Amino acid sequence: MALKIVVLAKQVPDTRNVGKDAMTAEGTVNRAALPAIFNPEDLNALEQALRLKEQNPGSTVGILTMGPPRAGEIIRQGLYRGADTGWLLTDRLFAGADTLATSYALATAIKKIGDVDIVIGGRQAIDGDTAQVGPQVAQKLGLNQVTYAEEVLSVDNGFAVIKRVIDGGVETVEAPLPVVITVNGSAAPCRPQNAKLVMKYKRATCPMERQRVGEPSGSGMGPAEGTAYDSLYEERPYLTLNQWSVADVDGDVQQCGLNGSPTKVKAIKNIVFQAKESKTLTASDADIEGMIKELLEEKIIG
Repeated sequence: MALKIVVLAKQVPDTRNVGKDAMTAEGTVNRAALPAIFNPEDLNALEQALRLKEQNPGSTVGILTMGPPRAGEIIRQGLYRGADTGWLLTDRLFAGADTLATSYALATAIKKIGDVDIVIGGRQAIDGDTAQVGPQVAQKLGLNQVTYAEEVLSVDNGFAVIKRVIDGGVETVEAPLPVVITVNGSAAPCRPQNAKLVMKYKRATCPMERQRVGEPSGSGMGPAEGTAYDSLYEERPYLTLNQWSVADVDGDVQQCGLNGSPTKVKAIKNIVFQAKESKTLTASDADIEGMIKELLEEKIIG
């Protein structure tokens, strides 16, 4: 069964390596001080999509992302691993979106793509950790959804069989297509970039990327600057990535970006817990019994 698969992916600041310059004076994330990366759990989702493509001849995988023009790098990284196409939602009207506005924008884009069998993404992004966007997209599209997926085992006769993690164990569920799936970070890691695909797509850009002159991407094979490669894009149309604005997806500007975001982050604080006192215990029975007795008395355990 040939499938049309859309992978929801996000370019995020690498919050796993937070240093002293990672926060601004206002208490918000200093994105300029952190490298931009492919959201880790979205890579797990991409791997599941690519496996389904291999299992179902004729299937296609597309990367859907929202962000500034530089987020086109996320689509390129997907192409380097085996994706077929991508769509970048980029418009100042999308800026400042919370999960509600983000899911609205993604849902309108999926409607424009049309006839999608599987929408798959990571459980959550490391810059927000809300795990809300995937389920909200499903709700806005009126689609079935399966969360906390570990593996998409098969797709056959219009049904997807999915292994998911639940409290206390693992369960296998069957969901009719079309379906939205969110994948855990404990799922199979994504395959590495393919050298031949890197060479094929290293100049793939969206139009707005070509209008800006900047540093190459982190891979060292970033988008061409200026118009130096205009003839190349004419000869190879697949190097032009899809770029959509709010108007392109027939979006309501009142539901996009800050206009459509009821959630406002007032401040982000970096809190370090420090112990006020400490005790050194030996491995003797007396010390262990004393510690257990003290923990029981303080209602810490028991």
